[in-house]
Amino acid sequence: MSELYGNPEIELLDRRISEWLAGFASRDDIILAIDRGEANEHRWYVRMRGVEKEYTTVWMTLGQRTLRYETYVMPHPEENGDVLWENLLRRNERLVGAHFSIGIEDAVFLRGELPIPAVTEEEVDRIIGTLYSTVEQVFPSIIRIGFASRFAD
Repeated sequence: MSELYGNPEIELLDRRISEWLAGFASRDDIILAIDRGEANEHRWYVRMRGVEKEYTTVWMTLGQRTLRYETYVMPHPEENGDVLWENLLRRNERLVGAHFSIGIEDAVFLRGELPIPAVTEEEVDRIIGTLYSTVEQVFPSIIRIGFASRFAD
């Protein structure tokens, strides 16, 4: 089983992640806000302005073994569900460090996790960039599949 990290190590990594995120926000105007979970949570919300999707928020949660991350992509499709799910499963094959999944209320999410020893500033930057760019790339096509009648001419 992987190593279970104690409170001092988690607290140190928590501070580092907060510093890294603040640095990203100061250098990149796409990042609109970085918020924290409740006082006893090791959780961050990174809200970014998009082009294809108006906003993308990446949630990151630090546990005792992993950093979990996710972003909401779109609600449950109203139509063409089989086509949409197949499309997303095929995209999963090409993704590194993330995968599409079905979440609360059958909505589409993009998720992943990283073992604590691999959490570095470069990896956190890659995670945020991967989730953001993937959503920007796929959103126009999948929203048109799942809500086709709303886009009919």
